Amino acid sequence: QVQLVQSGGGLVQAGGSLRLSCTIAGRTFATLNMGWFRQAPGKERDFVAAISINRSAWTTSHDDSVQGRFTISRDNTKNTVYLQMNSLKPEDTAIYYCAAVHPSRCTALGPSCAPDYWGQGTHVTVTS
Repeated sequence: QVQLVQSGGGLVQAGGSLRLSCTIAGRTFATLNMGWFRQAPGKERDFVAAISINRSAWTTSHDDSVQGRFTISRDNTKNTVYLQMNSLKPEDTAIYYCAAVHPSRCTALGPSCAPDYWGQGTHVTVTS
């Protein structure tokens, strides 16, 4: 059973930074494609960023709304994926979810690929 445990998040002023972490329990971390989604109050859950294996190299993608401000990364030695969030805006306020998918089902997480596993979610609130 794969479990995703998130940490980080909290309250920050606009322009500030936060880092989210997601640690996977299990021995399959290095083989999973990972990503982050978020859900703002009253809205659907949206894709934020993904990091995927591609010919023995990791590739990343970020939604246009966070491009240049957020960065996804992973440390396979720690079974952890990160989301570094800089220049935060009030519209970034949401519950952020870590997610994972087996590469055999999706080459990368994104709007058209539903994850196999979800983290428990963590609140991020950005004040103006």
